[in-house]
Amino acid sequence: MARESESGLPIEPVYGPEDLAGWDAAEKLGEPGKYPFTRGVYPTMYTGRPWTMRQYAGFGTATESNARYKQLIANGTMGLSVAFDLPTQMGHDSDAPIASGEVGKVGVAIDSIDDMRVLFGGIPLDKVSTSMTINAPAALLLLLYQLVAEEQGVSADKLTGTIQNDVLKEYIARGTYIFPPKPSLRLIADIFKYCKAEIPKWNTISISGYHMAEAGASPAQEIAFTLADGIEYVRTAVAAGMDVDDFAPRLSFFFVARTTILEEVAKFRAARRIWARVMKEEFGAKNPKSLMLRFHTQTAGVQLTAQQPEVNLVRVAVQGLAAVLGGTQSLHTNSFDEAIALPTDKSARLALRTQQVLAYETDVTATVDPFAGSYVIEKMTDEVEAAALELMRKVEELGGAVTAIEQGFQKSEIERSAYRIAQETDSGERVVVGVNRFQLEEEEPYEPLRVDPAIEAQQAERLAKLRAERDQQAVDTALAALKKAAEGEDNVLYPMKDALRARATVGEVCNALREVWGTYVPSDAF
Repeated sequence: MARESESGLPIEPVYGPEDLAGWDAAEKLGEPGKYPFTRGVYPTMYTGRPWTMRQYAGFGTATESNARYKQLIANGTMGLSVAFDLPTQMGHDSDAPIASGEVGKVGVAIDSIDDMRVLFGGIPLDKVSTSMTINAPAALLLLLYQLVAEEQGVSADKLTGTIQNDVLKEYIARGTYIFPPKPSLRLIADIFKYCKAEIPKWNTISISGYHMAEAGASPAQEIAFTLADGIEYVRTAVAAGMDVDDFAPRLSFFFVARTTILEEVAKFRAARRIWARVMKEEFGAKNPKSLMLRFHTQTAGVQLTAQQPEVNLVRVAVQGLAAVLGGTQSLHTNSFDEAIALPTDKSARLALRTQQVLAYETDVTATVDPFAGSYVIEKMTDEVEAAALELMRKVEELGGAVTAIEQGFQKSEIERSAYRIAQETDSGERVVVGVNRFQLEEEEPYEPLRVDPAIEAQQAERLAKLRAERDQQAVDTALAALKKAAEGEDNVLYPMKDALRARATVGEVCNALREVWGTYVPSDAF
């Protein structure tokens, strides 16, 4: 009896040559590092050096997170990945009433340039690559990073890293939006232009399917809706007067890696092939780098369990292997205790060691695209590609990603998938070790890391001190210039940088833009 994949596609017990009858290897595969990039975006992939090992971290105060970053670097992390708390993600200061109870909980609290200086104190920004998981206020955090680098004497052309900056998926699956879609897309286009001129090595957006997958999207839905969002961003930038080859090489993507290795490998390969063809055929991109779908991967947090948490070490290793076999450019491996609370120092180190074992103790880095030509992988790659293209066609029929979002299409499709997964888990058809099979009568005690609730008061004190010390007239002048730019067509990042340099807070800058652009309110369709 055939099983079904996570995308609801059949998995046959045996595959053979007949499954690839009429299959054109040259058209479907090409060579590694060449169009359509099915086999990977670089000719040598990991045979020369492994993927970038990032560890997503950030909690409490900037001082605490800075200490964690230094530990990760000492343990061999090659790139930092910053988690921000919810008030920062939503553009609110830590002392705003709406921030109460959330300061420092799911990431680090950053209210101003003062906090950013502490966060990266003693970390050479010309030698590390930094990814920041920030979306609606991404421009602010990037500019704060640039300002701190300037204070270190590091010029912007030496900065490398990524801002997530993917607001469309926030309307679909995550909810940390601020402004309506139209001004949000304008802000993203301004970031593209600013980085081309000022921070040329920076990846200006990480178009994210991860959060859709965590909300319940199947692999086919994950890449379909992510690539549809990517198409919307490219159209926005082109409409703003940019040449596609001026910004497309700096686009990057962010996907999940589940425990279902075969379909995940197929998903990554299909995504590369679809994106290469879209960029070539729809947008006429000429630069080969514009056709490359480069992506970061994070192992599937939603698959981790609070029951028997040590089993998550196995899950994360399998998920990490799927990402590597699929050709990821960078990887974050979750800590085994994340289903309970913030990772401890030890669990974060074990997560990094998992990547290091994959890179240095296995042979998966010895050859490019190890599964190429596998009957099952090539068949599944074609099937996931076809399912994703069908969903992308439906998005286009609705008028594109933004119109489809406004009609609730992506969200409703993901909810149906999530409901199917929940039903299968509840019935026992989908086995979750330690949850609906192989349970323990009594769970072993585990002491998680907790965030000190006093952080909220400490951040409020820092903000009061900042407001008392700064030149308020300079702040007011800079914020007025920012609002004027937002009302017109000038790039808002230049006056925004002036405001942040004058020690305007994240909340004040976002509030200035809220006054001009308004805030997004979901429609009844959601």
